[in-house]
Amino acid sequence: MKKTICAAVLAGLLLVQAAALPEMGALNAKSAALYAANGQELFSFNADEQLQPASVTKIMTMLLAMEALERGEVTLDTMITGSEYACSMGGTQIWLEPGEQLSLDEMLKAIAVGSANDCAVAVAEHLAGTEAAFVERMNARAAELGCTGTRFINANGLDGMGEKTMTTAHDLALISCELLRHPKILEYTGIWMDSIRGGKFSLANTNKMLKSYPGLTGLKTGYISEAGYCISATAERDGLSLVAVVMAAPTKETRMADASALLNYGFANFTVYQPPEDSLTPIPVTLGTAKTVQPVLQDAQSIVIEKEKAGDLETTLSLPDTIQAPVEAGQQIGELTVTSGGETLLTLPVVAADAVGALDIPTLLLEFLGRLSGDGDV
Repeated sequence: MKKTICAAVLAGLLLVQAAALPEMGALNAKSAALYAANGQELFSFNADEQLQPASVTKIMTMLLAMEALERGEVTLDTMITGSEYACSMGGTQIWLEPGEQLSLDEMLKAIAVGSANDCAVAVAEHLAGTEAAFVERMNARAAELGCTGTRFINANGLDGMGEKTMTTAHDLALISCELLRHPKILEYTGIWMDSIRGGKFSLANTNKMLKSYPGLTGLKTGYISEAGYCISATAERDGLSLVAVVMAAPTKETRMADASALLNYGFANFTVYQPPEDSLTPIPVTLGTAKTVQPVLQDAQSIVIEKEKAGDLETTLSLPDTIQAPVEAGQQIGELTVTSGGETLLTLPVVAADAVGALDIPTLLLEFLGRLSGDGDV
């Protein structure tokens, strides 16, 4: 027998007015996408069209660097050496000299702030041995993230010999969302101006929206003539973190205008909802080594919903009255469903927080004898 508890948990919590979700205005770019940082798609425009990302490619280079940091393969103090090949890159660079060494910290700063093509290749070579091996990792990681329209050819986004990196706004948004899972990167992408080489070389961020858009945190701009002006722009307000991808805008100004329009649309029409856990009370366990087990949400991550639906939310919690031992930690024992106007917005498994073993026969016999003698619980 299951019990279901319903509650309109957000009617007074979010304090928003129901209204029709407006349409996005016309964009200048060939392709665009707006995502919540948790990976939810909120808006798309030709988002599966394969285009060149230019230096926005470097979000994957930075992602693999941050993941290597997390695994302990490198530290921010690890010294990276510029090879002859890395130092031969054109475009934006810090003019690495062959054999010159900079820390990974300074390399990441040069990549995120100054879009340094030479540093991107140097980091790639250090992490994988060769840029070609690193590119294999880039493409494998993209596939793991569900990027179906992406093929990287290098670590920096420049055209190759008869080849070019191709991707989509949808894929760049997915990679950006994954990069945001490493908040340390925002300490680099959010820098406006800084320096490296002991203050001898100045850096100015290519992302001018840092000064013009409230709440902007990064991530990366890109431009080559064939790709046009591209950006993956991230911003946060009131706990809502968004990713706006713009590809093949005709000018810097239209790139900024499109990214701003996407972010404005997101902040105006969406809000964050955190599933409640306060109604999850312990469930009695039959014939268990513990009398109860605590239910918890398997994934309590917040979701993003339209503001027009926020005032009519209902949370339905389905759990058994009791559960039979043994119970495994992480075992699903119920589910929580969030609806609005009859539409299901979210379903989350409810699992056991801890394992509860089953009582063995001797223990059961002792407990039975104790009850007979009146010494046991009643």
